[in-house]
Amino acid sequence: MLELSHSGLMEAGTDEAGRGCLAGPVTAAAVILPDGFTHPFLNDSKKLSPLKRETLASLIRKTAVAYGIAHVSHETIDEINILNASIRAMHRALDQLQTKPEAIAVDGNRFKPYKSIPHECLIRGDGRFLNIAAASILAKTARDKLMQDLDELHPEYQWAKNKGYPTRAHRNALLKYGPTPYHRKSFRLKEEQLKINY
Repeated sequence: MLELSHSGLMEAGTDEAGRGCLAGPVTAAAVILPDGFTHPFLNDSKKLSPLKRETLASLIRKTAVAYGIAHVSHETIDEINILNASIRAMHRALDQLQTKPEAIAVDGNRFKPYKSIPHECLIRGDGRFLNIAAASILAKTARDKLMQDLDELHPEYQWAKNKGYPTRAHRNALLKYGPTPYHRKSFRLKEEQLKINY
């Protein structure tokens, strides 16, 4: 069973989805869960079936004290790199919270300070804390829905299945058809994509 939060305060968990994709936005969510919240199946979104993710996403939206979901476009990813775009998406998700958190728990190891609220970076936090797991589920389901919608425009890339990740079918379609307007143009620049801008 995952712990509710890292700090024990009114804490927002935040996580992103789509960092390693070749197409589409990066999406982040922030979630404050009510004191005492628990659920036996709530876990890192990557460990759950699509049906369980959708069921849990509905539950989280109904029961959370507050939540926010934000996309940052592929154009912005190309402009500021994926790490900075991921952090920007997390900040935008935090901006949507109608209740101000006392602390922020961030999945991963890099973040920029958000306002004056203390934060903690937690590697694999989505498999350790319920609030981060909840954020991972909201981010994943929101981004998956967006990629399914984009699949109708470009079915040859099979985004409804791969959600923009670099599967063999996706890479083969890129070789055959070339990039769409939704593809990230900068993803060969690995080192540049991991620099944080302050």
